[in-house]
Amino acid sequence: MIRKVLLVDDDAAVREALAQTLELAEYEPVSAGSFVAAKDHIRRDFAGVIVSDIRMPGRDGFHLLAYAREIDPELPVILLTGEGDIPTAVQAMGQGAYDFLEKPCAAADLLAVLAKAFAARTEVLHQREQKRELERGDPAARLLFGLSERAEALRERVRNVAPTRAEVLVTGPVGSGISKVAEVVHLMSPVGQGPFVKRPASSMTPDDLMQSCTDAAGGSLFLDEVSSLSDTAQYAALELIEQGSEARIIAGTTADLSELAAQGRFNADLFYRLDVMRVRIPALSERPEDIPVIFRRYVAQAAEQAGIAEPEITPAHLASLMTQNWPGNARSLMSAAMRFVLGMPEEVAQAADQGLSEQLARVERSLLIAALGRHNGKAADAAKALKLPRKTFYDKLSRYHIRPEDYRR
Repeated sequence: MIRKVLLVDDDAAVREALAQTLELAEYEPVSAGSFVAAKDHIRRDFAGVIVSDIRMPGRDGFHLLAYAREIDPELPVILLTGEGDIPTAVQAMGQGAYDFLEKPCAAADLLAVLAKAFAARTEVLHQREQKRELERGDPAARLLFGLSERAEALRERVRNVAPTRAEVLVTGPVGSGISKVAEVVHLMSPVGQGPFVKRPASSMTPDDLMQSCTDAAGGSLFLDEVSSLSDTAQYAALELIEQGSEARIIAGTTADLSELAAQGRFNADLFYRLDVMRVRIPALSERPEDIPVIFRRYVAQAAEQAGIAEPEITPAHLASLMTQNWPGNARSLMSAAMRFVLGMPEEVAQAADQGLSEQLARVERSLLIAALGRHNGKAADAAKALKLPRKTFYDKLSRYHIRPEDYRR
């Protein structure tokens, strides 16, 4: 996960204090006392954000900002100053600083800005990685999304497994996209031009299994949730594999087949035959930096399906998504994207167990936030879009403790 912060300040006490704040928030500070010391860390592939003091002996923060923008115009640089004068702030933003904070800055203010900057940096690096992957042109790059090391490891595992003709076992938590990964394995295999037949294992009889293999001849047969195969179907599947199937068998499960086999609840011989090539899908909780990437994909798809314009996604919203556990993984993130596109943010969906007045208040608050997000934090435009008098709009913002500036990009 991207968590590095290049922290540049000539005052050692300030550097130490800021570094402690960042470490407590689970960031990885890289401290430097000058531009010269920081220079080698400023690279186009730097997976993080820069926080630098403006007033430093020799090469100051403005020089660092100019250098960073020359290396990578999309590398966020947050500048700090103890002077707090407006002209300096204007100059910093005009020269491309991501944001500007006055020293000593409150930890909450710094962390809020960092969360937005990291979400933006994550998206930039993903887009670049995606471009590189698309140049490779394979289905793993086009269909399995994510910027993290775990996402890349998943793609590489699929690339290694697919060319073989061996059986494949795809495992992962609920909602992680097991059938999608199975299809990518098929598409990248020697039988990728053949049919991809997907069948639920729970309802399969031995005869159904034989017919499905015939239907998938010259391609792949995917058995969804293979742990639910009946005992007779398990024996039939084992016999089919040992005799040589007309189709490549790809099995998927959210269960621990090794544990089930040890308990005598799944045919151990079938498990070992299926487990020749295993592909494990990591949960979203293991790779939160992939959440913004995947969410943006789902928002685009949902908007296209709904036939409406794709709404703006603020860095603050992406940062909020990254703090959630997502036990339903990609499936629940897809549902959240659909609600987002339809103007029903995640917090509204979580309010079902509240009283009517509380639910209405949360809906109203969500609509206010959504309007501010769509209009780049411009309160007048948001009020107009909601057909509210300006005073009424501001009264509601005050009631819900909403600050328009928090939704400016």
